[in-house]
Amino acid sequence: MAQITNIWRHPLKSHGRESLQTVTLQAGQTMPWDRKWAVAHEAAKTDGTEWAPCANFSRGAKASQLMAITSQVNEATGDLTLDHPDRPSITFDPDGDPDAFLDWVAPLMPADRAQSARIVRVDGRGMTDTPFASVSLNSVSSMNDLQSRLAQPIDQRRWRGNFWISGTKPWAEFDWIGKQVQIGSAILDVCEPIGRCLATAANPDTGERDADTLGVLQQNWGHKNFGVYATVAQSGVITIGDTAQVL
Repeated sequence: MAQITNIWRHPLKSHGRESLQTVTLQAGQTMPWDRKWAVAHEAAKTDGTEWAPCANFSRGAKASQLMAITSQVNEATGDLTLDHPDRPSITFDPDGDPDAFLDWVAPLMPADRAQSARIVRVDGRGMTDTPFASVSLNSVSSMNDLQSRLAQPIDQRRWRGNFWISGTKPWAEFDWIGKQVQIGSAILDVCEPIGRCLATAANPDTGERDADTLGVLQQNWGHKNFGVYATVAQSGVITIGDTAQVL
């Protein structure tokens, strides 16, 4: 039986993750508070008024130390708390006090990369990597299969996914594309595979690149895809332990 084992959201795109027990999804929207904000770098071509591709933002593919950040959002106040093993904890308002964050994150950014410049958000949707409002589904068995080819343990936090599902055959999630999946009371339209980047090579505890995730994907399966994107077709609640069923 396929069921949800983990739920994650990432309030500030590429800057931390937060574990959840339950979440309420709304049709046509991203997960609440997931990628609500993003950090535009100094070479970004976006003005922050609409969705923009990930190349405009500071992210783990270019700055691996960002992968070691954890986060917690206060839904009542909108304040965000970030932690990193090499930085003091910081709590700030992404909408009202970005300078404190920019000072905090500067030591984590490589000197030869465009530096973080401002925090942006688009009302009504998260700054996901897709131009459409998406959530991501990831398979525990697929990760275990990949892990066996790597011959080293890897952590699911590398993949920055929203929902993790156990009890399926490895890579069965790719067969869901074009179909609907019901999880809890929500129904999702599975759209496309997730093409992965160098962020997944970084250890989420240290921020150091220590696993050739992309190379192993390419060598064993002929692509760099892991997980699938979906859109919310029917609003509903998803809780850890809920079953996932292809309709």
